[in-house]
Amino acid sequence: MSMLRVCKRGLDWIKLTLLFTVGLFPYGAESGLHERRLLNDLLVNYNKLERPVVNESDAVVLTFGLTLQQIIDVDEKNQILTTNIWLNLEWTDVNLRWNESEYGNVKDIRIPPSTIWKPDILMYNSASEAFDGTYPTNVVVTSNGGCSYIPPGIFKSTCKIDITWFPFDDQNCDMKFGSWTYNGFNLDLNLKSDTGGDTSTYILNGEWDLIGVPAKRNEVIYECCPEPYLDITFIIQIRRRTLYYFFNLIVPCVLIASMAVLGFTLPPDSGEKLSLGITVLLSLTVFQSIVTETLPQVSDAIPALGTYFNCIMFMVASSVVTTIMILNYHHRLADTHEMPDWVRVLFLQWIPWLLRMSRPGEKITRKTIMMQNKMKELDLKEKSSKSLLANVLDMDDDFRPSSTLPHSHVHPHHPSHAHPQQNNGGFIRQMSVDREPWPRVSGNLPPQQEEVPSTFPPGAHRELSLILKEIKIITDKIRDDEEAAAIENDWKFAAMVLDRLCLIVFTLFTIVATVAVLAAAPHVIVT
Repeated sequence: MSMLRVCKRGLDWIKLTLLFTVGLFPYGAESGLHERRLLNDLLVNYNKLERPVVNESDAVVLTFGLTLQQIIDVDEKNQILTTNIWLNLEWTDVNLRWNESEYGNVKDIRIPPSTIWKPDILMYNSASEAFDGTYPTNVVVTSNGGCSYIPPGIFKSTCKIDITWFPFDDQNCDMKFGSWTYNGFNLDLNLKSDTGGDTSTYILNGEWDLIGVPAKRNEVIYECCPEPYLDITFIIQIRRRTLYYFFNLIVPCVLIASMAVLGFTLPPDSGEKLSLGITVLLSLTVFQSIVTETLPQVSDAIPALGTYFNCIMFMVASSVVTTIMILNYHHRLADTHEMPDWVRVLFLQWIPWLLRMSRPGEKITRKTIMMQNKMKELDLKEKSSKSLLANVLDMDDDFRPSSTLPHSHVHPHHPSHAHPQQNNGGFIRQMSVDREPWPRVSGNLPPQQEEVPSTFPPGAHRELSLILKEIKIITDKIRDDEEAAAIENDWKFAAMVLDRLCLIVFTLFTIVATVAVLAAAPHVIVT
């Protein structure tokens, strides 16, 4: 029981202390009483529909400013700019003035915007579902009637995206603000700052660099109405940061194009030239689809990156076509294809001379080209003439004797020498006579000549013909194999020359296309 009594006494002392402390202070603050009285006096007869001017012919002067906090998103596909912005509206309300000394030196008060008159300022090019995306904050009113209204908001505005130089592009997005119902005679709009919007508290964006937010005051007079209609347009100037696109689109595209070019260094027998070109073409198609998905579906302009991709894709497609031609040349045979003269002159003589190409053991110059042409003419003449064995045996190339072998005669005064006689290309081997002369078989012969037996025994002519036939078959086979091998080597060398020519041409094309796109861009600073 003693403990309970002690606790009750302690509670009583706490209550007495609290009552004494509260009794020392007056009921309510002194400023609160003056502010409440001021609000009652100001708003008791206030009409929020009344335009706050002394004279009805005067216009309410509205000073308009804007503070850009952040660029949230730039939707290129839908062409919408999303920003976090604070508006700054200042005007004078003659119905909200008071004498500070009469109201306890209260200098300013906060009033909800729904209880007083405020200008109906809206963004004309809004793309928001609610159209007005501002949050209705309180209006700060000073003793001289000055009203300051700073509503923050998430603004979605339409912005025409120019993708001509994507991803090296600059965009200018307009935000047009004006009164929805008042004309210039009722509400006069003025810029708060000549430099435009305030960017001192701007938060950097990872994709876009902010260049500036200039502003301009526009005054439009329509033919129907003499009143001017005013608006203030803020231009958000932004520049795309190209670091992401450079390393994720441009560099892979250049590497893929280089792979297509290096495909010309592969030997045709590897079997990978054509598959490499098709794989590169498919890779570029995938990159093209990625770029297309991020850009608006418009036909006004073609982006620079899309143009570059199209050029590289055209180059890769052309490389596939030329690769097919190279493989066709490389695998041609003498039995199926005959090399035209223009191919021989172009791909075996002049282009190798220009590219400083040559086969092992030979060097192609203008002099060798002329000598090759002359040797070709001599080969054609040689093929049209009779063979050497046929001339020796006095036979045609079809193994038929052209004439009978003549008999040889020697002069009786020179028995140790025989004179060769030729008849229609025939030839009788020289022979020596060491024995008595043969008897004369015909009295018609001159007495100075004696008949000698033929150097060929009976049947030798037929055997020589068969031997010539076999030799000719063997030599023709060897000659045909050599000619076929030479023709195949010519086709392979022509394919190699075309391969080297495509390597140089497509390499130059890739370099020129890349440099041209980068040089034509407004800026190529990778940030």
